[in-house]
Amino acid sequence: MKQRLRVLVSAYACEPDRGSEPGTGWNWVRQIARYNDAWVITRVNNRRVIEAALAKDPLPNAHFIYFDLPRWARFWKRRRRGLHLYYYLWQIGAYVLGKRLHRQVRFDLVHHVTFAMYWIPSFLSLLPAPLLWGPVGGGETAPASFRRALGLRGRLFEILRNVAQAVGHLDPFVRTTARRAALALATTDQTVERLKRLGSRRVQVCSAMGMPSDEIESLGRLERAKDGVFRLLSVGELLHLKGFDMGIRAFAKLKGVLPNAEYWLIGAGPERQRLEDLARELGVAQKVRFWGALPRPQVLERLGQCDVLVHPVLHDSGGCVCTEAMAAGRPVVCLDLGGPALQVTPETGFKITPLCPEQAVRDLAEVIHLLAEEPALRARMGEAARRRVRESFAWDTKGDQLRDIYASILRPAATVSNQRASAELVV
Repeated sequence: MKQRLRVLVSAYACEPDRGSEPGTGWNWVRQIARYNDAWVITRVNNRRVIEAALAKDPLPNAHFIYFDLPRWARFWKRRRRGLHLYYYLWQIGAYVLGKRLHRQVRFDLVHHVTFAMYWIPSFLSLLPAPLLWGPVGGGETAPASFRRALGLRGRLFEILRNVAQAVGHLDPFVRTTARRAALALATTDQTVERLKRLGSRRVQVCSAMGMPSDEIESLGRLERAKDGVFRLLSVGELLHLKGFDMGIRAFAKLKGVLPNAEYWLIGAGPERQRLEDLARELGVAQKVRFWGALPRPQVLERLGQCDVLVHPVLHDSGGCVCTEAMAAGRPVVCLDLGGPALQVTPETGFKITPLCPEQAVRDLAEVIHLLAEEPALRARMGEAARRRVRESFAWDTKGDQLRDIYASILRPAATVSNQRASAELVV
């Protein structure tokens, strides 16, 4: 598409040089501005880091509009449990701002980027311009057979999350967003089904994960330390949904056959004490190392010292650690669930069918043992993983895909044949 579009972007979370959703928001904005003129509504407290980044690497086609609710309302976002309410109210304010901007600019398209939860509406859907919603996630749930093993805190979390999803389905503005979206991008197949039930007419699967090309190349040069130790690595906040307890249990099953092996966990969170107690109970405390939360450069340094990423998460729309490990040439072992299951292929790792916790632990132990005993298999999978990330998860590649998606929204007659399918995979 040669003509530059005028695009209004909602990016509540948007920060350069960050992981997770803030980094994803920033990178989507960069890709939108490659081919279009973007007006980006984001939070006031993102301004300092955004302007510092723009001073080094300008984005001349991106115009940032910094907006927050009045000071009296900001106490809601100081605690995590009030964040969603604050964000909901922020969205209403962003709509008022967007409506005023639309009268001045006359946007060709509205793109809601972050937050990326399908059960919270985008009030910008009420503007008289086509809406691209997403990629959004949040439709994933922990398999019922796994909930009994989550502990009281984990079970309570899952109950409250299910309630939030149910309330979202009842919210008329969520349904309005789903029905008014010219196209909804969903991060997983589970979210596709939920969006269709909400009334979305056209849905595609699109991973929200991406990596800068220079980082892909840098990680691709990360060589394994030759110290003779076989190391597993898990990275993420220590929460019940990460499934790290299954990783420890699988590792413990191998303590008699893999004496020269270690399991490293990077991250902090409320489950740390329970995980440490579990490692002691299973007799592997000396082999399981908890590094705590580390700056990203140190995380990548530890990744270079490990052989396999173990990521048995129960529900996750994305999984940026999987793409980072794959870019570094490390096979990934995950459950066949959510975002990681779309990233990992049989050539790049193992996806465990999640029937019940005991079966998952046995299967995890089996594939870990195989990878430990077969360095040539690790090497083949690692090279395939590097190739997959270069071909499918480079941000510039995703930007090219986004350009085509915009064209398909604004020229629907050219995509009638594509709409016959209920969903289309875009990675």
